[in-house]
Amino acid sequence: FKMVLAGRAIYGEEIQGLRRMMEDESWQLAPGGKVESVDVLAAYRDRIVGDIKLARKMKVVVDCGNGIAGASAPDIFRAIGCEVIELFSEVDGNFPNHHPDPSKPENLKDLIAALQASDAELGLAFDGDGDRLGIVTKTGVNIYPDRQMMLFARDVLSRVPGGTIVFDVKCSQRLGPAIREAGGEPLMFKTGHSLIKAKMKEVDSPLGGEMSGHIFFKERWFGFDDGTYAGGRLLEIVSRSADPSAVLEGLPTSFSTPEINVACAEGEPHTLVEQLIGQAGASDFGAGAQVSTIDGVRIDWPDGFGLIRASNTTPVLVLRFEGHDEAALKRIETRMLGLLHSVKPDAVLGGSAH
Repeated sequence: FKMVLAGRAIYGEEIQGLRRMMEDESWQLAPGGKVESVDVLAAYRDRIVGDIKLARKMKVVVDCGNGIAGASAPDIFRAIGCEVIELFSEVDGNFPNHHPDPSKPENLKDLIAALQASDAELGLAFDGDGDRLGIVTKTGVNIYPDRQMMLFARDVLSRVPGGTIVFDVKCSQRLGPAIREAGGEPLMFKTGHSLIKAKMKEVDSPLGGEMSGHIFFKERWFGFDDGTYAGGRLLEIVSRSADPSAVLEGLPTSFSTPEINVACAEGEPHTLVEQLIGQAGASDFGAGAQVSTIDGVRIDWPDGFGLIRASNTTPVLVLRFEGHDEAALKRIETRMLGLLHSVKPDAVLGGSAH
């Protein structure tokens, strides 16, 4: 669940303050207030169905991973004009088929197999709480969220010219130029759904997104991340084409690593990041290199980028590298790992975790 205070998401020190209050039992009860339970499913369905307009009927495979999206997403996609092949729509918190995390390629295998065994056009996948979207094409290509954002930005900016599009530091170097080409202003910011939403509100942004799969539409929606709604918006756009997979696979891309985690002791990641910032400030990364320290250390070269940041939720460093070609990726990865080992010689690279 997400915690909301006076209409805004809370994060960071506010959440820690709430934790301390609960541990100390130091809260003060105020008079008034009420607890209310409301069934919003029908209104939620009607709001999405009334907004999304497909240019033609589509056939899709929907993998809800036994998460909560299974209770509503397949029905909503049918209502907007899709023929739906369902996978794992039964809500089951034991997740008996696969973990509901579309950011990990291994969790998309069933979706890709079902898609390729049918005449469906695209596959959609959701995470456990339904706020993140994964997309795979007919040929089994995973369209990562930063590439999805290129498509969404083009569409939104056609109605909101000059709008500021917010995205997190893990996103592709290709995204900023794609936003400019579509007539918008790119704004890279810290990772974290609460942080992105707050920045969107500050700059009156019509669209924001994170590499993890959180997509935030303010234009035509409410500015929060909803996987089903994002899926509907994507289908609306690609339904205008006879070959949606070609449209998606034609979006700009690069060679990149998946998200890489480096396990640390509790409290160590932020200390290491401070050391990395100091190292980066005293280093020469070559002609054209630009260093950003808004969230860890991100170094952009003309042909790719490297990122090392502290996770917001677990004691790990998060790494991601991208190059316009394989040689650039290898060079950037080697340079960034050298920077990492200068502050943490015992660093061991591991898999990703949302």
